[in-house]
Amino acid sequence: MAVLNIQIVNASLADIQGAIGAGIDDGGWISTSYLIAEIVVIPLSGWLAQVFSIRVYLLTNAILFLVFSAVCALAQDLPQMIGLRALQGFSGGVLIPMAFTLIITLLPKAKQPVGLALFALSATFAPAIGATIGGYLTENWGLPQLVLIPLVPRLMKRFDARLVIGVGFALFAASNFMNIYMTSDYGSDQLFWPNVVRAIGQALAFAPLSAIATAGIEPENAGSASGLFNMMRNLGGAVGIAMLQTFLTKREQYHSNVLMQSVSLLEQATRSRIEALTQYFVSHGVIDRTDAAQRAVVAIGHIVQKQAFILAFSDTFYLLGAALIVALMAALPLKRPDHLEAGAAH
Repeated sequence: MAVLNIQIVNASLADIQGAIGAGIDDGGWISTSYLIAEIVVIPLSGWLAQVFSIRVYLLTNAILFLVFSAVCALAQDLPQMIGLRALQGFSGGVLIPMAFTLIITLLPKAKQPVGLALFALSATFAPAIGATIGGYLTENWGLPQLVLIPLVPRLMKRFDARLVIGVGFALFAASNFMNIYMTSDYGSDQLFWPNVVRAIGQALAFAPLSAIATAGIEPENAGSASGLFNMMRNLGGAVGIAMLQTFLTKREQYHSNVLMQSVSLLEQATRSRIEALTQYFVSHGVIDRTDAAQRAVVAIGHIVQKQAFILAFSDTFYLLGAALIVALMAALPLKRPDHLEAGAAH
């Protein structure tokens, strides 16, 4: 539910921004406020679970999470939405590290890869259905993960976990590079295979990374380790969203400036296009020719902005692919978890 909540909001962010009167730049705070609140509460989860007991702590926060989720639907403006999303994050941020803690405290070492795979399954099931619930394109794509993740523990026993992670990151990076030449003709058909490859890459990387991160953790330190692990994951998400949003905005501005240099009244192609659009608006009920010409100029501006956004998104996918290549190189020197070797020996 905690991960699904993020996915639904991201998939419906444009509609939410319009409903509460938020701009594109401000709308990013709707997602970021949730992640920041999670980052604040996650390090405290291990200690609070010991104070109140895991059962009471989990049930209380699960109830609060549902309440704040319902109240978010009543937000009237951006400040209200940001505040409610932060409260959501304070309660929802507890759920993931607590589930993670239960896995590494209650399961024997040899069975932890299976537990982590089930944990990864629950975490990736949300992206698989979140976009559907949010009303977007990807109802059958976030599926390869659901099929592949149950097989990951066997791969981890047969192959070095670092190799599985490397293949996952490589596929994840490749899926982003598949989107760096987007055009205005792109639709769901062109985005289908990159999303399939991305889903497979995520499935291969998620569980092995969790297994390596928790290798050698004593049960008494499980709560703190889980909090630290999930805090860093959410911190990366919050910082990543902010950086990518800034990068996307700057690249859109750059491409708009470059494209506008070619869209000039001194260019015959531009004048011809304005004349054609003016005639179009006149033939469709615009009586004043001056008004029609103004609408033609605005329409061209929208076309330029659309193309600039497409180019900016292509640049962003390129940046993500490059970042994943760096992550791949950083993952290879990791130490192989001892309990995976023991599990393989049995």
